[in-house]
Amino acid sequence: MNLKVIMEPSEEGGFTVFVPSLPGCISEGDTKEEALQNIREAIELYLEPVDDDTAYASGSEFFEIAV
Repeated sequence: MNLKVIMEPSEEGGFTVFVPSLPGCISEGDTKEEALQNIREAIELYLEPVDDDTAYASGSEFFEIAV
């Protein structure tokens, strides 16, 4: 899977990287290489399925849809 990421210089130094297609998926690093490695890890965690049903409210319904 290929995703577009956007890297910006951070005001504090280093770089901030985010994924426009994954809201809230953001990371940073001191170097470009570190920022890219960190965003890869953030993407993996973002896309990791949640197996713990207790994270959902009582009465929640689950559906699967094809996209």
